[in-house]
Amino acid sequence: MRCPYCQNESTRVIDTSHDTRGNVRRRRVCLDCDQRFTTYERAMLSPMLIKRDGKREAFDSEKLAAGIRIACVKRPVSASAIDRMVGEVESALVGLGKPEVSSRVVGDIVMAALKELDYVAYIRYAIVYLGLDDLQSIRDEIDSLIESDGNLTALK
Repeated sequence: MRCPYCQNESTRVIDTSHDTRGNVRRRRVCLDCDQRFTTYERAMLSPMLIKRDGKREAFDSEKLAAGIRIACVKRPVSASAIDRMVGEVESALVGLGKPEVSSRVVGDIVMAALKELDYVAYIRYAIVYLGLDDLQSIRDEIDSLIESDGNLTALK
């Protein structure tokens, strides 16, 4: 591993731990400049996504997180909740055990998770994901959301 400070390739691992998603966190020290830094390792098991137009694209957790963050702007949703959701989506995809999955599967998983997390973020994501392009279709989605939660008097 190359030191990010001096670019020396002689480093030593001083601590290793695992997070809840199976990633490996390593604390390292450079043997030349004595600077410490952290690296993260994870297995690349995510399947390829088949997009609507038929193109294939590698699953990108950062791209997914960016889309979810946009839906959650100015909402009481923590960054850790978004990271957890992205990890759960990625775990669900890996759990399918398929080398390729439709991008629709990812969207459906995210929609279900956002519906549990924050109704406004859910509606924002649905507008883009479902292609709701007029006020009536947006209202219909909101009405179905209200109907599905009988106790809902106002959006979360």
